[in-house]
Amino acid sequence: MQSIATGRLDSKSGFRAILHGVTGLAAVLFVTWLAFLLRLNMAAAGFLQLLVVVVVASKAGFWEATAASILANLCLNYFFIKPLFTLYVPDTRDWVALIVFEVVALLVSRLSAEAQKQAARAVSHERELERLYELARTLLAVDVQQSQSAAIVTPLQKIFSLEQVVIFDAPKAQAVFAGNFGGELEVQTRDAYLTQCNRDASAPAGTWFRVLRVGVRAVGSIGLRGSGLTAATVNAIAWLTAIALERTHSLERETQAQAERRSEELRTTVLDALAHEYKTPLTVVRTATTGLMEIGALNGIALELIALIDSEISRLARLTDNLLQTARLDRAEVRIRPEQIDLSELMRDAIMVRQSETPQRKFDLQGAHGKILIRADRELVTLALSQYLDNAAKYSDPADPIVVSIQQLPECIRIGVKSSGPPIPESEKRQLFERFYRGAESSHRASGTGIGLSVTKKVAAVHSGRVWVSSDTDGNTFFLELPRLMKN
Repeated sequence: MQSIATGRLDSKSGFRAILHGVTGLAAVLFVTWLAFLLRLNMAAAGFLQLLVVVVVASKAGFWEATAASILANLCLNYFFIKPLFTLYVPDTRDWVALIVFEVVALLVSRLSAEAQKQAARAVSHERELERLYELARTLLAVDVQQSQSAAIVTPLQKIFSLEQVVIFDAPKAQAVFAGNFGGELEVQTRDAYLTQCNRDASAPAGTWFRVLRVGVRAVGSIGLRGSGLTAATVNAIAWLTAIALERTHSLERETQAQAERRSEELRTTVLDALAHEYKTPLTVVRTATTGLMEIGALNGIALELIALIDSEISRLARLTDNLLQTARLDRAEVRIRPEQIDLSELMRDAIMVRQSETPQRKFDLQGAHGKILIRADRELVTLALSQYLDNAAKYSDPADPIVVSIQQLPECIRIGVKSSGPPIPESEKRQLFERFYRGAESSHRASGTGIGLSVTKKVAAVHSGRVWVSSDTDGNTFFLELPRLMKN
């Protein structure tokens, strides 16, 4: 279809050129006849012929003007230079006049042809700018909630009257097209992204490939097939398409982040509600067990069972308090209640609680000499230390001791909890402190939710501190660093 249309355009252009050439020659002959009839001299006739050549050059082109100038020169020689009705020129001055006329005619025709080309290029450039503006306006109006890539290719194909348009969306690993279906163009468009290589128009039909980039980052590629495009226009199309794709990707990420925030808020609400609901029955059960022990009518085995129940109730109460603190940390604004606390005493109390729940465990506290005073929220710091101790006890060998160290630095206190176990891969160390993430090695060693370390990270953040983990052949050490002083 395109070759037929191109052939028709070429035939029309050729016919138009022949028509202009014949008209120009006829005009030269008419002016010659008119000047001869009026018995004008060579100078007057030459100016009239020059005017005709200029008009032919401005309306037709260089070659038509050249043919007209040669015919005009012959006519001047034949009808206006003596001896008349011959092509013989005896006078040198007449030769100079003819040569000057021919040079002027050709120069004027050449300048006129260049001016015509410049005007045509300006019109074409203006048309390209109009289409690019229309494309930009259309892309800005695209409903990003729908199929974004499809919403881009369809207007692009219509505005520029292209045969085919293919866009490869790299983050989604999918390609969409508009126009005539062509699997070859889709494959080549994917290859352009994979090879990160642009390609210009190829014969017979103009086919263009561009990598879509936002800055230096590639977000996809585009393939265009059709006539009437230039490299500058294709580059502008690729830039607009890349911006439109990135805009849709950004909105998708924002929508996903909003959904995750709503999910987090729902989980926080559920945690808060469950923790408060558990508090009442736990208080009732503890009151009942305390009453049974005070009655004194129970035998030794019953007393042991009541003591076990009371111990587990204490553990449930502590877990419930942790849930409440976790819900508190998940709120949009965390209000901390800083006070002066002794970190050595706080650490000993946390180890004693953990020791009472797992008597077989051994804890080695190092560096807790004398009072280590910091200003922080007691409940939140206790929660963070308990999470570290629980995590170490859960994922290490029960026969190996858990080493807890306190290091006093000039501006902060660094707490380390070291336990045995396989080294944590570097790729997982940052993710361990993200909510609900569990390492590939540890997920099958013990049950868990992946919340504990994220709580510790949040506690450190609200105190302007930090958390991290280091690994060696002896195990893994989780660090919590807190500033000595903080503002109320």
